[in-house]
Amino acid sequence: MGGITLVAATNNQRKLDELGAFLLPPAFECVSMGQLGITSEPDETGGSFRENATIKARALYEICRRPVISDDSGLMVDWLHGAPGIYSARYAGPAATGDENIDKLLEQLAGTTPEQRTARFVCVICVILDERTTLYATGHCEGFIGHERRGRGGFGYDPVFWIKGNRSFAQLSEQHKNQISHRGRAMRKMIFRLGGIHSIRTGPEGI
Repeated sequence: MGGITLVAATNNQRKLDELGAFLLPPAFECVSMGQLGITSEPDETGGSFRENATIKARALYEICRRPVISDDSGLMVDWLHGAPGIYSARYAGPAATGDENIDKLLEQLAGTTPEQRTARFVCVICVILDERTTLYATGHCEGFIGHERRGRGGFGYDPVFWIKGNRSFAQLSEQHKNQISHRGRAMRKMIFRLGGIHSIRTGPEGI
């Protein structure tokens, strides 16, 4: 019984690493769009994480006509009414760096109390297996925004997203982060759903 090979709709190596940590042989394999010579990514014009994940997956599927996986994720801060949300990667501008996005976030939260800095990471995974089969999985991770950066790992807002114990995502090992993160939770749900689909299609009846 062969595994499922998925082409990842991202050029972000850190995100590829986190997806690949779950898509392990022999059941799964993850290849990047770059490995297929595909470098362009569509504009994320959706109004939600789910819509943007679908846009990215559909655009890649139309190019390669192979099973694809996409991820759209971001940070939602309660005090900011859910911002930066779907604009997390470009919160400080279209070409903003991770540090610039963090700087803007900390400025927006200046003067707030710890109770007002509650936040969560959200991730929506979209997998298109073929024209008839599109799967979704969503994961959340609750935390709060610290007053300073901590840690050197991770990427994006990880240094200021703190969890219980006043540790930031950037201070966690990759294994620990994958256990509790929004992306890890979404991926575990997706792996379960993919396993069910794969069992049906490769079962005794050969469906």
